[in-house]
Amino acid sequence: MPPGELDTESNTRDVDVLREVAERVAMRAAEHVRLRRPQVFGDGSSADDDAVQSKSTPTDPVTVVDTETERVLREMLAQVRPSDSILGEEEGSEDESLDGVRWVLDPIDGTVNFMYGIPAYAVSVAVQIDGVSVAGAVVDVARDLVYSAAKGRGATVRGPDGTLEQLRCSDVAELSMTLLATGFGYGSGRRAVQGAIISELLPQVRDIRRIGSAALDLCMVASGAVDAHFEHGLSPWDWAAGALIAAEAGAVVRLPAANSTSAHGSATVAMAPGISTAFLAALRSAGALDPIPG
Repeated sequence: MPPGELDTESNTRDVDVLREVAERVAMRAAEHVRLRRPQVFGDGSSADDDAVQSKSTPTDPVTVVDTETERVLREMLAQVRPSDSILGEEEGSEDESLDGVRWVLDPIDGTVNFMYGIPAYAVSVAVQIDGVSVAGAVVDVARDLVYSAAKGRGATVRGPDGTLEQLRCSDVAELSMTLLATGFGYGSGRRAVQGAIISELLPQVRDIRRIGSAALDLCMVASGAVDAHFEHGLSPWDWAAGALIAAEAGAVVRLPAANSTSAHGSATVAMAPGISTAFLAALRSAGALDPIPG
């Protein structure tokens, strides 16, 4: 939807308005991602040499669509929220301060899935005030689902047919019945530690899922599709929207500092309240609450 259709004061801090802006810009960016994938990758994962580059390691990719989509988001926000600062995965931020209103953008969360045509990647848009997320939206691009939340207002998901459903995390009460989502870093050293942690946790839970998008994992906690999620080394754009959505759906959430980056290796945790005490104890015993720098 064109940004001019957003009826908002550019300096308001009303969380309902901010949520609407987050939803609209995320939906527009998702349209761009949906359009561009077949143009760049055709029917497979191969593309021109200049369409995919590496970031932190050779296995950590960024595509031309990531950078294009962040530009779409930034241009829309510049029109409707010109006074706010922006932190994006691809272009960073001109201002490192957490003071005031800051938009936190992940143009494609799940880039490897996007490249390979695995239908699990998302656009994530959050808005923070003084480093705390107050509104956000995550669009599951392939399934055309729009998850969103505002602080104190609950969380919802809108389907392709426009049906709106309130989100509520699961009522699981036993660690042994917990379906756990997680993810792994790109560096081999961090992965080795993560593998050891998983080997300790796996016998204690129902099963483990590795979807490949932290934003979607957190929304799955919100919807009850999984019971918990933890991961080391997420940056703010990975969790800023999804963690708020999970929390507003009733999940217990433990987050890195607002200015933490992947290199710090801090743990992000979201879990259904009925297992939170037992799950945190299991994570602590496995050393999973400690940072894994990388």
